[in-house]
Amino acid sequence: MSRRKLPDRTSESVEDFLKAIFHLQRQTDRVSTTALADALNISAPAVTVMAQRLVDDGTVDYVKYRGVRLTDAGKRVALKMLRRHRLIEAYLVEDLGYQLHEVHDEAEALEHTVSDRFVEAIARKLGNPPYDPHGDPIPNRDGLMPQRDLQPLSQLSTRLPARIRRFIMDDPLMLQETQKRGLVLGVALEVLARDEFDGPLEVRLQPGSQQIVGFKMASQILVEPVA
Repeated sequence: MSRRKLPDRTSESVEDFLKAIFHLQRQTDRVSTTALADALNISAPAVTVMAQRLVDDGTVDYVKYRGVRLTDAGKRVALKMLRRHRLIEAYLVEDLGYQLHEVHDEAEALEHTVSDRFVEAIARKLGNPPYDPHGDPIPNRDGLMPQRDLQPLSQLSTRLPARIRRFIMDDPLMLQETQKRGLVLGVALEVLARDEFDGPLEVRLQPGSQQIVGFKMASQILVEPVA
C-alpha cells in the first residue's frame, strides 16, 4: 500500500514567502525585508536568507538595502497559490457550509496539501467562479484576474447608490460582524451621512434597513457605484 506524501514544509515556506511578496508588491515596486518580516512573522535576517536562496531558484530579485520583487517565475507561483487559496475558500463556503469568517485559516492549510487535480475539480464544480466569497478575484489557469473599479465604503459619496463587492479585512471578528449586520456581498446601499474626521457613517441598506458603520470597518468594505 502506498504511503501518503506528507507536506514539504520547506516548499510551504517558499510558497508563503512568494505569496506575501505578491500581496505587498501591489503598493510598491520592491518590498522591504522589514515589511516581509512583519507580514510573515519571522525575523528580518530569516527573510534575507530566504530571499538570497530564491534568487538562485530564479523566483525572486533581491538587492541589498532595496528589498525584493518577484520575477516572472515567482509571480507564476504566487498566482497559482492565490488561485488555490481562493478556490478552496469558495468550496468551503458554497459546498461545505463554512461561514465567511472561518475559511481563511482552513484554506491557508489546505492550499499547500491538495493536488492540482483537486483544485481544478473544485473550479469545474463551482463553474470557474471569477471571485471568492470575500469578493477577491480568482486568477484563472493563465494567471489572469478580473478587474473592477472599486472604492472603500468610507469614501463613497453620500446618496450615491452602490453595491458591496469585496471585503479586505483580516480580522475574522470584524468580518463576522459585517455579515450579522447585513453588510454582505452584492447588497445595495447608500451613505446617508458621515461624521467628519474619520467618524462613523450612516448607511441605508436595501430594502430599507439602516446601519451605523465605523470608519475602520467602512474603509475595509469595497463597493462599486451603480447607475
